[in-house]
Amino acid sequence: MSARHAPPAVLLDIDGVLYVGDEPIAGAVAALDQLRALSAGLRLLTNTTSRSRRQIVEHLHELGFDVASDEVLTPAALAVRHCREREYQSVKLLVGEALRDDLAELSDVAGGGAVDAVILGDLGDGFTPEVLNEAFRLLMDGAELVALQHNRYWRRPDGLVLDVGAYSAALEYATAKKAAVVGKPAPAFFAAALADLNAQADRAVMIGDDIEADVGGAIAAGLRGILVRTGKYREDTLETSAVVPTEIVNSIADVPTAPTMMMK
Repeated sequence: MSARHAPPAVLLDIDGVLYVGDEPIAGAVAALDQLRALSAGLRLLTNTTSRSRRQIVEHLHELGFDVASDEVLTPAALAVRHCREREYQSVKLLVGEALRDDLAELSDVAGGGAVDAVILGDLGDGFTPEVLNEAFRLLMDGAELVALQHNRYWRRPDGLVLDVGAYSAALEYATAKKAAVVGKPAPAFFAAALADLNAQADRAVMIGDDIEADVGGAIAAGLRGILVRTGKYREDTLETSAVVPTEIVNSIADVPTAPTMMMK
């Protein structure tokens, strides 16, 4: 088979693409199996920072998805690499308890004192003024802000809610410092997935419900981007975005037969 007609590597988001809450998207289980068979390799890239990778995989299994642990990539591993490369000695972990297992290699400072970096993940209702002010003071004292992702919002079963990116933006504005983002849309996150598959960007497709983090990030990294009309998808967001998806489909169930998958 020529490279022109070789199957693409497939990257896809999880929450909002495969499921919302505890409900799989209609046809998603079968579609994932089809994409694995049709592709040159598959990885699931999630910006979820409220659960550990183990919990994410367990949840997928509970919903009927046949997924191996090494097929799921999260921002936590890249955060660890980022801090190790810079030889940070101590960090402040502002993440949920469930995610601490994935960040165990980092030395978390529980009390006061200077730190090299503030690692910001999803705290849910824990995003209190006290927590944000503590992070603000650490950043003003010289710590780097490392955002596990930069999503503006996400969809829970009860509706849209603010995500890590909104709180990161507040801290960036207050401190006049730019966060180091390790999750989508950071190019390094897509590069890590492609390296894992030994694939090239121009022979890869990203599938997501977030036009900026998923589709925009992928296209900027040289991949094609398919936007699904599930999860956090909103028509008004699409209309006002500068990102032009390679293709838009109703749901993951439509992706295996999408023209973009032909990679012509």
